[in-house]
Amino acid sequence: MSSYQQDIEQFRQLLKERQTWNAINPEYAARMKAQNRFQSGLDIARYTAGIMRRDMDEYDADPASYTQSLGCWHGFIGQQKMLSIKKHHGNTNKRYLYLSGWMIAALRSEFGPLPDQSMHEKTSVPALIEELYTFLRQADARELGHLFQALDQANAAGDMVKAQGIQREIDNYQTHVVPIIADIDAGFGNEEATYLLAKKMIEAGACCIQIENQVSDAKQCGHQDGKVTVPHEDFLAKINAVRYAFLELGVEEGVIVARTDSLGAGLTQKVPVSKEPGDLASQYTAFLETTPVNGVEDLAEGDTAMKIDGKLVKPVRLPNGLYKFKAGSGEDRVVLDCITSLQNGADLLWIETEKPHIGQIAGMVNRIREAVPNAKLVYNNSPSFNWTLSFRQQIFDAWSEQGKDVSAYNRENLMSIEYDLSELAQEADARIRSFQADAAREAGIFHHLITLPTYHTAALSTDNLAKGYFGDQGMLAYVEGVQRREIREGLACVKHQDMAGSNLGDDHKEYFSGEQALKASGDNNTMNQFG
Repeated sequence: MSSYQQDIEQFRQLLKERQTWNAINPEYAARMKAQNRFQSGLDIARYTAGIMRRDMDEYDADPASYTQSLGCWHGFIGQQKMLSIKKHHGNTNKRYLYLSGWMIAALRSEFGPLPDQSMHEKTSVPALIEELYTFLRQADARELGHLFQALDQANAAGDMVKAQGIQREIDNYQTHVVPIIADIDAGFGNEEATYLLAKKMIEAGACCIQIENQVSDAKQCGHQDGKVTVPHEDFLAKINAVRYAFLELGVEEGVIVARTDSLGAGLTQKVPVSKEPGDLASQYTAFLETTPVNGVEDLAEGDTAMKIDGKLVKPVRLPNGLYKFKAGSGEDRVVLDCITSLQNGADLLWIETEKPHIGQIAGMVNRIREAVPNAKLVYNNSPSFNWTLSFRQQIFDAWSEQGKDVSAYNRENLMSIEYDLSELAQEADARIRSFQADAAREAGIFHHLITLPTYHTAALSTDNLAKGYFGDQGMLAYVEGVQRREIREGLACVKHQDMAGSNLGDDHKEYFSGEQALKASGDNNTMNQFG
């Protein structure tokens, strides 16, 4: 017996014991229960954490089993993404959502658009997680509602074969609820602040929290200059805080992504205290840019002197009090950051790079795997990269090394439209197309995400509509460019009343009020024009 049929029977037995509940239909109650599978955000977090853990194991066995996500800044965007995935690909396997701190800052702050510097309200992060899952659960309720209606119609027509087929669809229904990798920035304060926010995020449904090793109150977007990192001890305290939050709330399989910005960060806010030679603090300070101290005359008022490798030196300090790292030390710091994070509680890594170059990423991952063989990455396929230019230059450089004639191309001008149909451009596009599979296989990338794609798609689609609607096309701009395409391409959203819950509400009214229910889906509903 399916869980749906079991629920009907359980409700039937319950109603026998509650004589005053005789207006309640046990099948309707079972339907509403099926349409609301997850009773809380913690139910979602536990369920999706299990998905991620299984996916991580499958990737370890076969790197072709990588996972993907797109960043979504609104619940509706996340819902439409998952509806599209199920429509085009049949299931949601290995497809997640990404919650981008950048997009929360740019689109969800009460202060208005902000840069990605942790200035937005921290409460907006768990609020968006809850919103995304509200919309995904509504997608489940809507689709199951359609199946229940079809089941009723088949039963009314006496078509038992069709009814049994629909029942199987109900019994084997795959939810739209998938893991969210949620960005907690640098933790929004000290480790206690990180713990408190992590709890709210997990309670909202987050099974995976990504945290970065920048200074919280000086946090910058990973693709901006001026990034400042913290010593390992400070970062590990925040990883511990997130783990305690997961354990406290009963999400034992919760996933922590440790992000390092060290590749592009040349500064640190403070110098950690070393307790013995070779400890984490001494390894961190060994990367500092220093000048020798031969005597007190080499020290200015307020200067700090340190003993590193048996020598007395002073670290180079900027007027703002920040300390500089040695030039060219970024990759070494990344490797140490990653190994240390994995050895102290993190599950996955995120290395923020300045370009999408598989060789560069693989070089660091291979070094990390010497210490942690199953190390794997979440990687930002960032819109901050000029993918076209970067890959055309990579092909140009590869061809040059191979001795191929590249005299027809200007390396610095490869973005030009004049090259769009060239052999080089076609090869670059082929490499972009296979980048995720290649990087998963060669550079240890378990999860590929694009942080803020729907920010750009919203801008592009709005620009296209506004250009035509306010120009010569008028209403045809919407009809031809939007509505007709929705109909032809089978977007459920063309019936926007249904998507917003109108039919769900009608079902409930009928459950609650019977024949006297005033429903919105009658003959005069204009949505009927869409079949």
